[in-house]
Amino acid sequence: MADVLQGYIEKIVFRNAENGYTVLSLVNDDEEITCVGSFSFINEGEFVQVTGSFTAHPMYGEQFQVTSYEIKEPEDILSMEKYLGSGAIKGIGTALAARIVRRFKERTFQIIEEEPERLAEVKGISEKMAKEIFRQFQEKREMRNAMLFLQKYGISLNLAVKIVARYGERMYDIIKENPYQLAEDISGVGFKIADEIAAKVGIGSDADYRVRAGILYALLQATGNGHVYLPENELAAKAVEVLSVPVETVNRHIIALGLEKKIMIKESQEGRRIYSTNFYYIELNTARMLCDLNIKYDIMQTQIETRLSKIESASNIELDEMQRMAVIEAARNGLLIVTGGPGTGKTTTINTIIQFFESEGMDILLAAPTGRAAKRMTETTGYEARTIHRMLELSGGMDGNDGRMAFERNEGNPLETDVIIIDEMSMVDISLMHSLLRAIAVGTRVIFVGDVNQLPSVGPGNVLRDMIASNTFPVVRLTKIFRQASESDIIVNAHKINDGKQIKLDNKSKDFFLLQRNEVNVITGVVIALVRDKMPKYVNATPFDIQVLTPMRKGELGVDRLNQVLQQYLNPPSNDKKEKEYGQGLFREGDKVMQIKNNYQITWEKKSRYGITVDSGTGVFNGDAGIIREINSFAEQITVEFEDGHIVEYPFGQLDELELAYAITIHKSQGSEYPAVVMPLLSGPRMLFNRNLLYTAVTRAKSCVTIVGSEHTVQTMIDNESEQKRYSGLSERIKEMNEELNKR
Repeated sequence: MADVLQGYIEKIVFRNAENGYTVLSLVNDDEEITCVGSFSFINEGEFVQVTGSFTAHPMYGEQFQVTSYEIKEPEDILSMEKYLGSGAIKGIGTALAARIVRRFKERTFQIIEEEPERLAEVKGISEKMAKEIFRQFQEKREMRNAMLFLQKYGISLNLAVKIVARYGERMYDIIKENPYQLAEDISGVGFKIADEIAAKVGIGSDADYRVRAGILYALLQATGNGHVYLPENELAAKAVEVLSVPVETVNRHIIALGLEKKIMIKESQEGRRIYSTNFYYIELNTARMLCDLNIKYDIMQTQIETRLSKIESASNIELDEMQRMAVIEAARNGLLIVTGGPGTGKTTTINTIIQFFESEGMDILLAAPTGRAAKRMTETTGYEARTIHRMLELSGGMDGNDGRMAFERNEGNPLETDVIIIDEMSMVDISLMHSLLRAIAVGTRVIFVGDVNQLPSVGPGNVLRDMIASNTFPVVRLTKIFRQASESDIIVNAHKINDGKQIKLDNKSKDFFLLQRNEVNVITGVVIALVRDKMPKYVNATPFDIQVLTPMRKGELGVDRLNQVLQQYLNPPSNDKKEKEYGQGLFREGDKVMQIKNNYQITWEKKSRYGITVDSGTGVFNGDAGIIREINSFAEQITVEFEDGHIVEYPFGQLDELELAYAITIHKSQGSEYPAVVMPLLSGPRMLFNRNLLYTAVTRAKSCVTIVGSEHTVQTMIDNESEQKRYSGLSERIKEMNEELNKR
C-alpha cells in the first residue's frame, strides 16, 4: 500500500525542466526526507502531499519515490512562513516573512489574496511592494493551474512555459477552440502535438483549423526531405495522407491559405509550386543577394598574371590552366564558384587565391559548414577556418517563431573582411546560405568551393547545383587529376564512378578493396573484424576512427541494426561503464554518438586539461560526432565530448537528438573525411543505391575504402544515375533576378 506524506519543500536539489524529474528535500514533522519523482510545477516553500513508497538507492540511500502529488495551501503558520521566506516571492526574505505571519497569523494567505493593501501594515512593506507581492502570489497560482491544465494534454513542461508566456489567460480558449494555432505560433509545437490536443478536446477531423494545419505540416515535412517547395498535386496527396480527408477539401484550403499569404503559390511551366511563405522569401532573397554580389572588377589580366607568377615561383608550384583561371576569375569577380572532384587541386587553388589576396593587403575569412570540414581546411591551408555558424556568431536564439537560427552577424552587423572563401559548399542548405549572405556586404569578394557531384545538403535546397545551373555566375571546373592523386585508387575510382565507368575490384590495389560476401550475417562479421582488428593497424588509426557507411537506416545492413551489433563488439558492457536505456536500444559510457538535428540553443564548454573552462558558446549541429564521457542517472543527463572539444550535457529528455554513430548513413558523412571507410553493400532500393551515393561514400575515405558484399551491387550503383528529385527553385529565381537587374 502506498505511503502518504505531507510537508513543505525545504530545497529543490535537482530539476529537469524538460520532463519535470525533481529531487527535493521535504520537511515532515521536523524530519527531512529526500523525495524523487516528476513534478509539473513546484517551488521551494510549497506545502505538498506526496504519495509513493520508500526505496533504497545504492548510492544516495533511502529516498521517497513519488508516484503522485498535490499542492495544498499551507494550513499552519510555520508552513506559511516557510513558503513566503523560500524565495518563491521575490523581495520577501526569511525575516520579512516572519513579520508578515506574526502580524496576520492563520489569515496570512487570505489577506494577501483579498486585502493585499493591508500588507503595508507590516514594517518594511510599502503600498507598492504590497501590490507586487499580490501580483506575484497570483501569478504563481495561475502558473500552477495552467501547468496542471496543460499536463492533461501531454504537453511537456518546457512547452507549457512557452504556451503560458505566449498567450497568458487566452491559453484556455485557444486550447479548447483552436489548438492548431500553437503549431503556428510556438517553436516546438508541431502538428502532431496540436492534433492530439484537438482530439482530446473533441475537434472534428474536417475542421478548417485542422485541414489548414495539416497542409502546413505536409509542407514542413517536405523540407525535411530536402524540398524547398512541393508541386500542388504532391502537396495535396501528402496532406490527404496526413489528414484522411477528401482531396477536394484540401485543394479548397490550399487556395484559402494562399489568399491569406500563409503559403505562396508560384506559377511555373510544370504547374503550381507551393511554398511555405518563409521558404519562398528565403529563396527569393538568396537569389537577390547572390546577384548583388556578382560584381565585375576592371583589373588587367597581365597584372594578375604577373603577381600569380611570383606566387608560383615563391611557393614552388605550377598551376594548371584551370587553376590559374580560378585565381584570375577570383580577382576579377565579386562572386566565383570553383568545383572539382577529389585530387583535382582544389586545395592548391584555394591556397593560391589566399596568397594572391594577401599580397593585395586584403583581409580573408575561411569557413566550412561542419567542424570536421573547417578543421581539414585549417590543416590544408595553414590559415584558421571556422564553421559558418561560428563565423556568423550564432546567438543561441531563434529568428522569429519558425525555428530559424539567429546570428549576431547580419545586414546590420556584416562580416568585416575583404574576401570570404567557403569550402564544402555542396553541404550548405538554403537557410544557412540565406543567413550567410545576409552577413556579407556588397563589395566583399566571395569564393564558393565544392564538389557539385557530392550528395546535396541534408537540409532543404540544392544550393551549389542551382547556382551553377543558373548560368549567371563565373564557374571554374577543375578536372585534371594530379600525378600524386592519380596514384590513389580511391581518387581514380571516384572519378570513374562519377563518369559512369566500371572500376576494377580485383583487390590488387593498396587502398581500395572489395570482399565478396553474399550473406548478411557473414558481411556483419567481416565488418566487425575489419573495424575492430584489421583496419586500425593498416591505416594507423583507432577503431573509433574507422567509419562504417551504409545507404540505409533500416534493414539487416542498415544503420540501426549495425550500430547495435558494433556497440557490443567495440564498446561492450562493463561494470565500469554506466548505461541508459533509450528507445529500442541504449547508450553506454564510451559510445560513439552523433547529433542528428540542429540545436541552436544548447550550450557547450571547452575545457583545458586541468578542467578549467576556456571557451563556451551555443549550438550543436546535425552530423557532429563525439564520445559519451559520463552518464549521470541522479542528475538525469549524459555528457558528450565532441570532436572539436566541445563538451555538452544532455538531459535525458533530449536524448532523441543523439544516436549511436559506429555506423552512419552516407548522407550523414557529408563534409567528413575518415582514415578508412567500410561499406556493407548487398541490396537495397534502386532510388537509394545510385551512383551519386557511392561516389560520395568513396570520397569520404583518406587512406582506404573496403566494400563488403556484392560486386554486382557496386556495378549496378555505378550504372544507376537516378537520384531522388529535389524541388528547389533557386536557379530560376537567380535567372529572374539577374534579368531584372540587367533591365535597370
